[in-house]
Amino acid sequence: MRRLALILTGFFLLMVFTGCSNETKNKNYKSNPEPLAGNAYIRLPLGSVRPEGWLERQLEIQAEGLAGHVDDFWPDLVNSSWRGGDGEAWERGPYYLDGLVPLAWLLDDERLKNKVRDWIEPIISSSTDSGWYGPSKNRDRWPLAVANKVLMQYWEATGDNRAIEVLKKYFRYLHDTPPDWPDKDWRGVRAMENAVTGYWLYRHTSDSLIPAVIESIFRNSFDWTSYYEKFPWDSAASAEKRIPLNWGPEGLTAHVVNNAMAIKYPGLWYQQSKDERFRKAVFDGIIKYDRNHGQACGRFSGDEHLSGKSPDRGTELCAVVEYMFSLENLYEIFGENSFADRLELLAYNALPGTTTADMWAHQYDQQSNQVLVSGDKRSWSTNGNFSNIYGLMPNFACCLANMHQGWPKFVSSMWMATNDNGLASVAYGPSKVTAKVGKGTEVTVTEETEYPFRGDIIFRISINRSAKFPLYLRVPGWCDSASVYVNGKTVSETAGKSIKLYRKWNNGDEIRMKIPMKLRGETRYNNSLAIMSGPLYYSLRIEKEYRSVKLNYDNFGYKGSVDWEIHPLSAWNYGLLTDRRNVSGGAEIVENPVGPYPFGDRGDMVWSEDSARYVKYDFDPPVMIKLRGMKIPGWTMKDNSADVPPLSPVKPEGDPEVITLVPYGSAKLRITEFPVIDLRYVNDVMRPASR
Repeated sequence: MRRLALILTGFFLLMVFTGCSNETKNKNYKSNPEPLAGNAYIRLPLGSVRPEGWLERQLEIQAEGLAGHVDDFWPDLVNSSWRGGDGEAWERGPYYLDGLVPLAWLLDDERLKNKVRDWIEPIISSSTDSGWYGPSKNRDRWPLAVANKVLMQYWEATGDNRAIEVLKKYFRYLHDTPPDWPDKDWRGVRAMENAVTGYWLYRHTSDSLIPAVIESIFRNSFDWTSYYEKFPWDSAASAEKRIPLNWGPEGLTAHVVNNAMAIKYPGLWYQQSKDERFRKAVFDGIIKYDRNHGQACGRFSGDEHLSGKSPDRGTELCAVVEYMFSLENLYEIFGENSFADRLELLAYNALPGTTTADMWAHQYDQQSNQVLVSGDKRSWSTNGNFSNIYGLMPNFACCLANMHQGWPKFVSSMWMATNDNGLASVAYGPSKVTAKVGKGTEVTVTEETEYPFRGDIIFRISINRSAKFPLYLRVPGWCDSASVYVNGKTVSETAGKSIKLYRKWNNGDEIRMKIPMKLRGETRYNNSLAIMSGPLYYSLRIEKEYRSVKLNYDNFGYKGSVDWEIHPLSAWNYGLLTDRRNVSGGAEIVENPVGPYPFGDRGDMVWSEDSARYVKYDFDPPVMIKLRGMKIPGWTMKDNSADVPPLSPVKPEGDPEVITLVPYGSAKLRITEFPVIDLRYVNDVMRPASR
């Protein structure tokens, strides 16, 4: 264990620790009451955390793209029964609102808020004396589990007590009616999603029927805890094609989105059971996902079902945003920093990597090694051929409705309250939190940074009167050391865990944090290598051509709604000429300004509202890496994807070249898991190659 510094001065105390203590109760925010176990942190009400800098621009892009317009033209939302129409009455309306509500209030956007109100009023009005609510033709409990989260966020943002009354009546309905959580249906395998809102509601009402409802749900729905303990769909099951590719009870347990949701379910139940078995199931489950189906960027495969570790496998967009939401909940419960590390990986890589830079189009399946985006046949486990098109709804339409929660909920979770009346920085990025601390003093902490593209962070304190409270800063697990300074004085240089700064804070106080963004390598499939810096993965920059295509549905031609194939115009079959023990040797890092589309790359097509057409984006990503590579002639396509990387090390056959890597989220065509050239056969490899 690394030596940790403990520094005492006359005005502050520094401590390094794992998570916030559960032994005290926050005086300013509602935490778990008895009989629930105390959580490590407390989620702040929607609107307490707001985006700044490039992150605010990212949410504006989302509002300018599909999230802000799809309910104006997609019939499933235009005519949704959830908003008073006679159309779709199941999950799509609630899914959409689950992202639209936080987006509207994080941006303080009146246009989006008015959209939300048009949806919310019919939902609130639909509540019946029995407690059931929603469209009259829906009798399935699953979409109400999503709608519950919508009403929870809406109440936090507006204080409209009608929303919380609907929730109270619905949980009484669940209490008074028999369990209805069959394993063969979505509502059964996803039943514990109701516990997210249920425990929140219990914090605000202390109504004893709510824990009884959650216990009934837990005991009468699919047993995910035993699933993680036994985990039937391991790599052997994948290799032997034993994973059930169907929609029956077994197939639903292999479905990637169900797994991304379910990883939090034992953790949610831990709050009530206080049994270490359920904590352990969460950590074991994540390990087993990584070991058997792990992909770059912190995700696991599923196209549509769990499908192994090869970088040609896909991961559904819904699984990315649901895994993020699960990690946000798990961090609140357990305070384990590895959850926040993984959350950043997903948010800063997998999420932007599966949407276009302007967020007018999305993929259903993304690939780590994705060298062609087209409707040609691929070897997905169960998905259709169009699944990796960037478009409106290139496979099942669930992602078109559900994708919008990713960025807003991430921003909302970037800061949390602590049990000792302080604040914790959970995930880094330009943001601003306004919250009550200490004995009720309101403070605003503004985080100025271009993280994850840079490692320098400034926290500025704005407070009307001095107040004593702790501020917690997470040191990422991938970081060797981080330097922290308070008002110019060095506080600490340490690795791992979290740093507690406890002192009397004054208006204008400033904390500076420096997180080194050293290049590092991660060993992946067939001993290939992924290049990382900070929380970012890097991918080969491939010259590309966007082609607008017509698929087997109508994209309606509304503003930027489009379907793109993307074809390579340059070679992609490169191996790395690098020593995997020192990947920074010979590498050059190029920093650029963060452009108007933070995850765009030169040559991308972006929608121009001013000219009502698509134009080529003319900016480089905020950071690029130049290093040496070599083509591998025998590495070719298979089933319209890059074949699996040849086993490394690979004997060289060509000449060294300088290749450029860009952030994974900026690379719509990409190689992320690179073969490594056997340096024993390369002459003068350390001599710079011709540029």
